Order: sequence, then C-alpha cells, then structure tokens
Amino acid sequence: MNKHWVIIGLLALGLATRFLFFGHPNEVVFDEVHFGKFISAYYTHEYYFDIHPPLGKLMIAGFGKLFHFNPDFSFPEIGKEFPDNGYKALRFLPSLASALLPLVFYFLAREMGFSRVGSVTAGVLIAFENGILSQTRYILLDAFLLLFGCCTLLFYFRYRNTRWWPHLLAAGIFGGLAISIKWTGLTFIALPGILELIDTIRKRKATHLAPGILFMAAIPLVIYFSVFSIHFALLNKSGSGDAFMTPGFRKTLAGSEFQTDASIQAPSIVGKFIELNQEMYRSNQRLTATHPYSSQWYTWPLMLRPIFYWVHDHARIYFLGNPLIWWGSTAALLMTIGLLIAGEIKNKKLLGILLLGYFLNLLPFIGIKRVMFLYHYLGTLIFAILIMVFLMEHMKASRKAYIALCILAALVFAYFAPLTYGLNLSPDSYQRRVWLDKWL
Repeated sequence: MNKHWVIIGLLALGLATRFLFFGHPNEVVFDEVHFGKFISAYYTHEYYFDIHPPLGKLMIAGFGKLFHFNPDFSFPEIGKEFPDNGYKALRFLPSLASALLPLVFYFLAREMGFSRVGSVTAGVLIAFENGILSQTRYILLDAFLLLFGCCTLLFYFRYRNTRWWPHLLAAGIFGGLAISIKWTGLTFIALPGILELIDTIRKRKATHLAPGILFMAAIPLVIYFSVFSIHFALLNKSGSGDAFMTPGFRKTLAGSEFQTDASIQAPSIVGKFIELNQEMYRSNQRLTATHPYSSQWYTWPLMLRPIFYWVHDHARIYFLGNPLIWWGSTAALLMTIGLLIAGEIKNKKLLGILLLGYFLNLLPFIGIKRVMFLYHYLGTLIFAILIMVFLMEHMKASRKAYIALCILAALVFAYFAPLTYGLNLSPDSYQRRVWLDKWL
C-alpha cells in the first residue's frame, strides 16, 4: 500500500464527502442562527456574549472578510433563506477543516502504533461518519475542535516516538487552539498530561515533567489569552452582550451607558479576560432549559436521540451518525473491555491509552446539568472508532475484512446521506430510514 496514494486518497475522500452539495441548503441550519450573529458582530464591532471561546468565530469571520461577506443578514431563524452567496464563505472553512480530518486521523493512528491498513480504515471510517459530517459542514465550531484536537494528539504521540521537542511544541500549539474553540478541547490536552505524569512516576524523575508543563500548559494558556485579546480589540462597541457584563467591563465599550461614568473604574485586559471567562462558566451552569432533541450522556453510545437540524418540504437534515460505525464502535468497546478483563489482550498499553481517551471525553459530561445533545459525543466517538480498529488488529483481521468494513461503511453512509445532506426523500423512503421511534 503506497503511502503517497493513501494520503491522496484520504484527502480526496475528505474533500469529496465534505464539499458534495456544498452550500445546500441556502438557508440557515440549526445553530447557524446563533453563530452567524456572533460572526457578524466582528464586522460591526458590537460586543456579543457566547458561552464558548471566540477562536472559531474569529477564524470564520476572518475568512469571510477575504470574500467581502456582508454582515447585514441577521440569521433570524432556522430555515430563513440567505439573500446572496456570501454565506458560503462562512461555511467553507469548517468544511475544509472537516475534509482534513480523515487524513489527520490516519496519521494519528499510525503514530499510535496501528498498522497501515488499520490506520487507513480509521481514516475511511471518519470520512463516512454521517454525524461528524452533519456537524462540520455548516457555520459551527466542531470541525475546528476535532481537527485541532486530533492534531494535538498526533504531534504528542509523534513526540513520544521521537522525543524531538518541536513535536511537543506543535502539540501545545494545537492544544491551545482546541481549547480556544471550546472548553471540551481540554480533554485533548489532558490525555498527554496524564501520560506524561505516568511516565514521570515510573521513571521517578520530576524533571521529566518540565517540558510537558511548558509545552502542554503554558503555551496553550498564552494562545488562549491571545485569542481573547483579539476578541476584545475587535468588539469595542456596546452590543447585545452588554447585559452579561459588569459596569466596569461595559465602561470599556464605546456607546455604553457607563463609558463616561468617572465613578466606575475600567478593568485591565487581564481583568476583562477573567471576568468574561467567569461569566462563561456561570452561564454554562445556568443553561437549564429543556429541548425536544436533547439527550443524556449514557444514551449517546447507542445513538438513541438524533437532532433535527433543518426541514424544507420533503428534505431534512438530521444529526444522525452512521449506524454501522456508531453501534459497531460501541460493541467493539464492550468486547475489548471484556477481553481485557479476561486477560486476553496483548497490547494493553495501547488499549489503556484508547480507553483513557474515550472516558476522558465522556466523563466530564456526567456532571453537567445543562441541556446536552448527541453531538457532544463526537470527541468520544473518535476514540471508539480507534478501539474498533484496535479490536480488528487484535483479532488479526485479514485485509479483506478491513476492505469489507470500509465498503459497508460507505454503503450505509450513502443510504443515510439524504438525511445528512438535506436531500429530498419520499415519505416512504424517509420512514425506511427511521429505524428507531426516537429518531422521529
């Protein structure tokens, strides 16, 4: 299997699946109704508030600027038609980031010690995972989170294999970018941190931790703070987010009622940074509203409750994973745990890392009281996919078995693709794809 053809093939597969029907629908889809407003604020400089860090919105806004995106459209509601093609500039960067995922995932699997055929299979499964595709083709943040998170792990495991410090530096940079998209990006830094701590305990050398602390803690923090600095510099006018902030913070915004109030002291940029992050945390905790398509963390491995993203006549977009990949990876997880308990796993170190990554991504959601959705499982799903490939390698599956799995994944992907891309389906065709009652 020629390495160069593998790279070309996975890149082509990622681009084909992500940019097929690009721009469809020309209407607001799901949370574009929120993120579209946030992105537009960087053009008007009016302060907004979001519970997520600003990097993803900044990146999309910056790319849209290159193509003269017009921020006049207000993203008023799901299903609202866009007035022109400017929205495609905002959807392009998430789609491109998503298109790179299969290739990056292949490199990650190789660095973790998977065979080439197993690594190719892992990349193909990412390409044909309907849920990942649904969440990464629109003006949303998860494409960046997954890409930066996988790059963090890729360069960290490359560092473990080579002990060349620039790889650890790259891991720290991508880790900083991941947490600057969403706080859940911390799990991609936590895994290297725990592995380095375990190595330090085993080797009994505290100095072993120093590079890890520098590159996987200090550098991400600097990047995270720098992103907020850009955010504050661009949002220098009073806006919709004022109500979340203190009078001192609002004093720094042009046009606010506190701007000229001499009795109020404006905070420094560090003070603004701390205040905003505290309010982001509090607002996350206050999100107690219910949603008809919300779900609990323990239902995610079984994909019991997909999410309705958009509907127009007989066309629909669901956040619905590829059942073969989703359920197959869950079954593989249970089988490998059973084999581990029975003492029949040879490569316990690799499986331990995969299980640690799986539960690091899943366990934080157990204590969250806010409304949650199936897409919160995506960070965990990528480890479940690796565990499924690990099981095949442990069972010494033939090359034909890997090929059969990829072909089946592609066929199931194609079967559910109309619900992924928002294509027209007759009522009977739609019902045949609703395999569970809760999928309605």
